[in-house]
Amino acid sequence: MDHAPLIDPFARPISYLRVSVTDRCDFRCTYCMAEHMQFLPKKELLTLEELDRLCSTFVGLGVKKLRITGGEPLVRRDIMTFFRTISRHLDSGALDELTLTTNGSQLAKFAPDLAALGIKRINVSLDTLDSDKFAAITRWGRLDQVKAGLEAAKRAGLRVKINTVALKGFNEDELFDLVDWCAAEGFDLTFIEVMPMGEMGEEMRLDQYWPLSDLRARLGERFTLEELSESTGGPARYVRLAQTQQKIGFITPLTHNFCENCNRVRVTCTGELFMCLGQEDNADLRAPLRASTEDDALVAAIRAAISRKPKGHDFDYSRQTVAGQMTRHMSHTGG
Repeated sequence: MDHAPLIDPFARPISYLRVSVTDRCDFRCTYCMAEHMQFLPKKELLTLEELDRLCSTFVGLGVKKLRITGGEPLVRRDIMTFFRTISRHLDSGALDELTLTTNGSQLAKFAPDLAALGIKRINVSLDTLDSDKFAAITRWGRLDQVKAGLEAAKRAGLRVKINTVALKGFNEDELFDLVDWCAAEGFDLTFIEVMPMGEMGEEMRLDQYWPLSDLRARLGERFTLEELSESTGGPARYVRLAQTQQKIGFITPLTHNFCENCNRVRVTCTGELFMCLGQEDNADLRAPLRASTEDDALVAAIRAAISRKPKGHDFDYSRQTVAGQMTRHMSHTGG
């Protein structure tokens, strides 16, 4: 296999891979999924073995950070088998970081095992601390279950970053509650600007759009915001609150502030490689995976795709849906 590292046409090394392991979720967040989702037939999804082979190939090509996403990754059957096998790359030093983005519902069950495998930190999606509002926006979720999962994550020694979608008229009044709660719990916090339109019917209205510039200005009325220059190669911009020393992130998917040093690509649960979050161009990796047990064709397909990675994105909302799932999966989780 050709082990030369992946470098895109703009001399950016590709060192960060996000992989969706399932399109399924145990929640139905109103801005993300329809209540009665049509999920993919099982045969279209990559098997756990194929996911391992795919991720391992990317690690062999220089990927140092691997983030597992969904849907909700922890609802995939036998997913811990995948985490156990892929963690060998942490043990060997080939992979610097293995992490996941989760809704927290399954953490009470899985946090100790995840920590034992060498996972150090996780991102947990949480938009409200109000049980009734949580039930309303997730449709099927229970806040106490997520809070129990977060407690389990803390006990296991996992560092937690909370990702909160900013929704006007929904969690505006909780801004300081969320900040104070994260400070008390020792969690980092990142706000995500909701995309101002979508295809989820009446749920996803323009009147939910809460620009992060406004949210940030409100924070500045109570706290002194210190700009942080650090970048994780992701879309988040960070500040530190001088009074609490908390790190707060802001992700505005409309802006190009993270394209210049973008080091990431994304693979869907069906094996489509997206070179840019904001463009539709993608490459089928499932076909070469299934065509041969040798990895040569797979590596060639990956290299050909990376050679088409654009310099920046051009968000076009009319086509911003991937497997019907929107804001959080399209835009989020820098770092």
